[in-house]
Amino acid sequence: MGLKEVLQSDLTEAIRSRDELKSGTIRMVLTSITNEEVSGKTARTLTEPEIITVLSREAKKRREAAEAFAEGGRPDRAEREKLEGEFITTYLPAQLSEAEIKEIIAAAIAETGATGPAGMGQVMKIVSPKIAGKADGGTVSALVKAALTGGNS
Repeated sequence: MGLKEVLQSDLTEAIRSRDELKSGTIRMVLTSITNEEVSGKTARTLTEPEIITVLSREAKKRREAAEAFAEGGRPDRAEREKLEGEFITTYLPAQLSEAEIKEIIAAAIAETGATGPAGMGQVMKIVSPKIAGKADGGTVSALVKAALTGGNS
């Protein structure tokens, strides 16, 4: 069963158990997936990696919203966004540790022979598919930059 089907079956279960947080969150995620499928010139079905990308984006939105609400003095809304974000991450693959990310980066640098900041694009092109949904893009980008400039993060 694909990830989209799992989400739909979990939605049915959440509605039956009257879990408002889960049902509302899954509805929003499924809507985002559907919007992604119908955007562009022709409608299409998303692949598992594309669905994981949508889920990652939705989880990141919730984290950012939670921070914004917390800074704005709305702890009730911040908590709700935080819970939604945590719930979405349960559908994502296990996150890679910093050491695992550095190993993937080192292998990509060895493979491309990239040196200095100019080689960042080459390295990211190899690293990105391997870490999709398993690590924050900003963190990976910073680690690649540090590896190429010889800095230790």
